[in-house]
Amino acid sequence: MKKYLHVLNIGIQNNLAYRFNFLARALFGFIPLLALLSVWRTIYAAKSPGATVGTYTLAEMVSYYLLATIVNALTAVHDDDWQIANDIRDGAISQFLIKPIDYLWFRLVLFASGRIAYFAVAAAPLLALVFLLRKYFVLPPDMVTFGIFLVSLVLTALLQFFISYIIAMLAFWVLEVSTFIFIVYAFEFIASGHLFPLDILPAWLVRALAFTPFPYELFFPISIYMGKTTGAALAEGLAIQLFWVLVAYFAARFAWSRGLRRYTAVGG
Repeated sequence: MKKYLHVLNIGIQNNLAYRFNFLARALFGFIPLLALLSVWRTIYAAKSPGATVGTYTLAEMVSYYLLATIVNALTAVHDDDWQIANDIRDGAISQFLIKPIDYLWFRLVLFASGRIAYFAVAAAPLLALVFLLRKYFVLPPDMVTFGIFLVSLVLTALLQFFISYIIAMLAFWVLEVSTFIFIVYAFEFIASGHLFPLDILPAWLVRALAFTPFPYELFFPISIYMGKTTGAALAEGLAIQLFWVLVAYFAARFAWSRGLRRYTAVGG
């Protein structure tokens, strides 16, 4: 455990060296967010006061996108998949094959350090934006709901990391994994709820998506926070989310073990 805590500490220090990049990324990330909020405010302005889209009032819709930005800052994988693929392609993983350290856990700890450093830098502008839009921001129904949201948030981060890790493992078989990363990202962007809340879609499509991993990468924890998913649906959703985390974890382990059979490295 001490070695992974040391990796976490070093990872945070290394990431903070790029704190200006993190700050710039966070600030420029507000541009599409503000554009989306402007679009939705225009849509609601054309409706009668108190009107809803799906089950969302204007305040809830603004809260959804603010929460999406926060959840994304805490759980999104940015460069980890590229770094893992580069380690495989350049032979850098050889050092982990002769040391008492698990590469998957090593990369997971580095992912955590990156999220901690990013959120530490981006927290101030995020909180400032929430404060400016505070009249639209919806709080969770109660502290129990908030606690369940935090549990789901951790599962969301693990799911995103393990899926990215699996994609990066393709570097054992192909020279360039960027195409696969972009394809999966395109599906994630729409089917995870980045573009709009998934429950404004037809009910049959929402139900179908619920059995895929994508909604649990963003939409599901937000729906918990906002009180949109409760009771039996909440228990079922958490079970499915945990299921996909376990599937992704074991798939990541399998891909690593199979990839090592093809791995060769030369030099010293």
